[in-house]
Amino acid sequence: MSMLLSRRSLITAAAAAAVTSTGRAQSGPYPNRPLSLVVPYPAGGPSDAAARIFAEAIGKDVTQPVIVDNISGGTGLLGANKVLSAPADGYTFLHGSPNEVILAPLLNPSARYKPTDFKYVQPTTEATIVLLARNGLEAKNLDELIELSRKNKAPLSYATVGIDSLYHLMGDAMAKRTGADLLHVPYKGSAPAVQDVAGGQVDFAILPFQVIMEGMARQGRLKILTSFSRNLSPTLKNVPKIDASKLLPDFEYSIGAGYLVRKDVPVEMVDRLRAAVGHALRQPEVRSRLENEGRTVLQPFATQAAADEYQVAELTHYTKLLKEAGRQAAR
Repeated sequence: MSMLLSRRSLITAAAAAAVTSTGRAQSGPYPNRPLSLVVPYPAGGPSDAAARIFAEAIGKDVTQPVIVDNISGGTGLLGANKVLSAPADGYTFLHGSPNEVILAPLLNPSARYKPTDFKYVQPTTEATIVLLARNGLEAKNLDELIELSRKNKAPLSYATVGIDSLYHLMGDAMAKRTGADLLHVPYKGSAPAVQDVAGGQVDFAILPFQVIMEGMARQGRLKILTSFSRNLSPTLKNVPKIDASKLLPDFEYSIGAGYLVRKDVPVEMVDRLRAAVGHALRQPEVRSRLENEGRTVLQPFATQAAADEYQVAELTHYTKLLKEAGRQAAR
């Protein structure tokens, strides 16, 4: 009996030691296991391309794998909700933009979150926005597209990454200012929208630039009618600028991107993640790859106060944009 009790005691002690050891491993220095980087759009789009560039660099800095998790739908709502429903432990973060962080929760009554439920870790880039058209469309530039829509019997269809995205608002504003007759067709992401422009299923699209678009234009599968920028990087020297338009020379737009977490993630974890993203932003190879995708790479912020100031400025900017577009916030 005593031998049996002794054996049971040893098993109990071993189990307790295993639990204690596991507890220590889980509470060790952050991060001590793989991180999940949520991209709220399908693989192959501009958000996905940028996220994979960052995932590799961040993973090297934190010495843990960073796994890209594409969760598309609802103009980014599904991906955003995935991050907010994950534990506030710093292991799940969002490759976000104003589309899903600001515009979707402001305009979509079904959104279960507010812009302030997120905390900016580090803004990263500003992306060039372009207008792509199917190759058979009888327009060589933005002004000709607008004129074509005015005289066409049916509206011209245009694709974006979703309802109430910045690109949708741009299409609405363009129609309002010029009298263009346009029909919005929402997609779950940029990649399927580009494919349907190339396939002729929609007349044009308003999307963030990707280098693949220039390749498709050279192949005659689509054409880039304009960017919505006055200043472009040398890598985009063949992309027309918005000030070439006579009808909309001041119709200038770009869109920011960055990394965000739940607002209640502990500060030490946010600071570590910020340092890793900042380290990535300072790497020449990372900057070059992002610039080749038509992005302006931002200088990294050193403090949470700077990131908070950026978040307030973004919310103010897009709230003003909604008013100018005549749209009413749902909350």
